Amino acid sequence: MRNISKGRLPVRVALGSMLSSGLLGLAMLIAALSSPLAAHEVQPSVADVTIGGDEIALDFEATLEPFIAGVDLEGLSDTNDSDVADEVDRLRALEPAALEEAFREAFDRFADQIDVTVDGARVPLSLQSVSAAPVGNVELPRLSDFVVTGPLPEGDAPVVVQWDASLGALVLRQMGAGQDGYTGYLTNGAASDPIPRTGGAAQSGFEAFVDFIPVGFEHIVPLGLDHILFVLGLFFLSTQLRPLLWQVTAFTAAHTVTLALAVLGVVSVPGSIVEPLIAASIVYVGVENVLSRGMTPWRPLIVLLFGLLHGLGFAGVLTEYGLGSSNLVAKLIGFNVGVELGQLFVIAVAFALVGYWFGRKDWYRRVIANPASIAIALVGAWWFVERTLL
Repeated sequence: MRNISKGRLPVRVALGSMLSSGLLGLAMLIAALSSPLAAHEVQPSVADVTIGGDEIALDFEATLEPFIAGVDLEGLSDTNDSDVADEVDRLRALEPAALEEAFREAFDRFADQIDVTVDGARVPLSLQSVSAAPVGNVELPRLSDFVVTGPLPEGDAPVVVQWDASLGALVLRQMGAGQDGYTGYLTNGAASDPIPRTGGAAQSGFEAFVDFIPVGFEHIVPLGLDHILFVLGLFFLSTQLRPLLWQVTAFTAAHTVTLALAVLGVVSVPGSIVEPLIAASIVYVGVENVLSRGMTPWRPLIVLLFGLLHGLGFAGVLTEYGLGSSNLVAKLIGFNVGVELGQLFVIAVAFALVGYWFGRKDWYRRVIANPASIAIALVGAWWFVERTLL
């Protein structure tokens, strides 16, 4: 009989089992909630701004329901976390005409949260039109359009647009200004650069680079749950630096290539194909983590191939933002840097929580890494079914 009088082995195993159960339970909870999470994910609004001689027009594509319900979207990734989530769900079920009328009634309050200024003087805004999308699947967000206009004072002073932090993120795109048209990503109540009334904003390459770093980071944390799980799958293969470095390098090189090719229009693959394959990549890394005993010769190649898929997924985000042709390379690099910072953040958090404390324990793989990898694979499998059959 083994001497367990000091209780060290049972305590370690019990601790590891609790960690394993916690990780498994968390991942399974994510799987169970994956549909609502995707359905209620907060999406940035997009506004095309056109500046004429005496008028500014903002053509928005956005989800109206959170605006009408008064949801504070600052730092929020899921409207289910709001204290008015039930009201958002009720509004989602309204027919287009009813939703449009509700938005008109709420517009005065909503307009107070948009500042369009010229030389510090605020431009009054009025609602010209609103067009709500059909109801469709109430579990999915519906994008609607509305147009806001305002009179500009005499002169040629530039226009500044500021979007209240409670309205979430805003992609602002200047129309009719050619390749120098202003493109901005406004978060946390930030104001746009001064936008000239004629011509473009002539944003520098460095400014464009800096502007797109948070776009890339935010696409990983908090919005990129599928990318987060894939990166965690890479992490749980081994806590040693060399295997992780090989995988991250391969993944980075691959998604950088396809991201650039897709944005430049060289490659175009529908999201209906890309998204299920991304889910399948999550399944693969989770399963291989359990079946292999460490880095295999083919693992970097497999991760490289999956990186090509994830790059196509990233490209879909940038396409929505309307990159334009000015400073395109700087914007791509900035976005990619943001993505890498997001991935490193995920790895750092995982290492701080489990790798640092338990990564060298002889039971780490059996008690923590394998169960976590299985949970990751199960989530990926559910997403694959959801994206292909449901």
